[in-house]
Amino acid sequence: MSITSLTRSAVYGQNGMICSNSPLAAAAGLRVLQDGGTAFDAALAVAAVESVTLVPVCGLGGDSFILAYEASTGRVTNINSSGVAASGAEAEFYRSQGLALMPIQGPHSVSVPGEAAAWESLHRGFCTMPFADLLAPAIGYAEQGFPVSPRIARSFAGNAELLARFSATADIYLTNGGRPPRVGEVLVNRDLGNTIRAVAEGGADAFYRSDIATKMVDGLNNAGGLFTEADFAGHHADVGDAISSSYRGHTVYQTRPPSQGFLLLEMLNIVSGHDLSSMTPNSADSIHLLVEAKKIAYSDRNRLAGDPNFIDWPVDGLLSSEYADLRRDQIHPFQAGGEVRPLTPVDGRGDTTYFCVADGAGNAVSWIHSLSNGFGSGVVAPGTGVLFNNRAGRGFSLEPDHPNVVEPGKRTMHTLNCYLTTVGGEVAIVGGTPGGDLQPQCGIQILTKLVDGGLQPQDAVESPRWFSFPGTDPATINRAGELRVEMGMPDDTIRDLRRMGHNVVQNPLGSYSGVVQLIVRDRRHGVLAGASDPRGDGQAVGY
Repeated sequence: MSITSLTRSAVYGQNGMICSNSPLAAAAGLRVLQDGGTAFDAALAVAAVESVTLVPVCGLGGDSFILAYEASTGRVTNINSSGVAASGAEAEFYRSQGLALMPIQGPHSVSVPGEAAAWESLHRGFCTMPFADLLAPAIGYAEQGFPVSPRIARSFAGNAELLARFSATADIYLTNGGRPPRVGEVLVNRDLGNTIRAVAEGGADAFYRSDIATKMVDGLNNAGGLFTEADFAGHHADVGDAISSSYRGHTVYQTRPPSQGFLLLEMLNIVSGHDLSSMTPNSADSIHLLVEAKKIAYSDRNRLAGDPNFIDWPVDGLLSSEYADLRRDQIHPFQAGGEVRPLTPVDGRGDTTYFCVADGAGNAVSWIHSLSNGFGSGVVAPGTGVLFNNRAGRGFSLEPDHPNVVEPGKRTMHTLNCYLTTVGGEVAIVGGTPGGDLQPQCGIQILTKLVDGGLQPQDAVESPRWFSFPGTDPATINRAGELRVEMGMPDDTIRDLRRMGHNVVQNPLGSYSGVVQLIVRDRRHGVLAGASDPRGDGQAVGY
């Protein structure tokens, strides 16, 4: 495939590579690598700075899912840190208020944040440098401020009404005569700096089991929430083996439930029985195959996915070769199938960020974290600087028999997921993107373009993408099915997809289609190639 509209070159290095949507975070991670830190050390520094500088999309009030590859053992460890619903979050309570869907903003949309526990879990299991040293850059940007980037500024401008709804939120983000910060203006959040400093000194206990937790619970409940301090005190990250599947010689790893990471593996299993290498990337036949596999996998998610502590979620069965054979036979080679409607809405587009890190020793980290929607719930607990997620509002159902019906102490099925592949026991590809329902769809496009299509990393990232819509967003769930393609998709591809029965819609320039960060490792020469998506504000840095 010929790609003629490249706007960036890949970045190459031997000793380390970082791809982040925050150049400030990438720079902080690079300094850690140059000071002798590992990929794990650098990843923690990047995550902390992103939690300050990427205000709308991630932070201490959100969740994290991590894949950590350790070269010395060849093991891929999965760290899942998403929190539970409030103790008072009974479905009947919301139904009694006349609600058919969970509130998507405000205190009832919040679940216990998982970010701080993820930081501590990664540090305890993998890092070599002191915790406080790795959080120091983030503390500096919170207390002394940082210049707002263009896309973050646009997000601020588009969410001014939400930011004004809660006084503690407005006190931080609407300090310029009642308006949010603009491009290049310096944003300071001293309360957040104090909270991160407390975590740096006292670990996760200082966040979940201290006066900070009291302030967070009081702030949420004073706004109408239903939390107890025990909800926060009981939080911990789940640490264990990642789930995986094989594809064309790669072992592809993904985040465990309650993450939807299994979707990418199920889709890869389904298409593995077809010769994608004989199809041109972004041709109608290749896109048709991937889209139909998406429809099948997503129907399984909506029937079965939830908190594995509450429901029986047969992940092993969904990822078996026998099941892939059965599902593969349901794809018509030349005719689009219908959309399979989900049981109830769960998280749609969302606002999230993803980054990846690799070092010269072969270690690698794939990390995704999020507030769910842009600026999450909109609620900041006074005195903490912590902006809370709205994961409960976007992920839980009020339907009594649904696997994601809201219950106290339950986690929602989670859209956050990221991937990492190995070949011969060595890391090969590390990647991911924000985007809710888009994430697994984007993942299969990137991986098949790299593995089957032979594209170079930056080509794969910048190549036009498709998005099979709708997913499960409450605002759009009843819309007619569309296959949304970016501008630049070949005309003959669009024509042939329409002939197959796909309702193809061309997205205008600037429409949301993910922001991929990608590292590909040349195992023979030990060279790292970093590709950062020009659809975002970020960059790849290496040395």
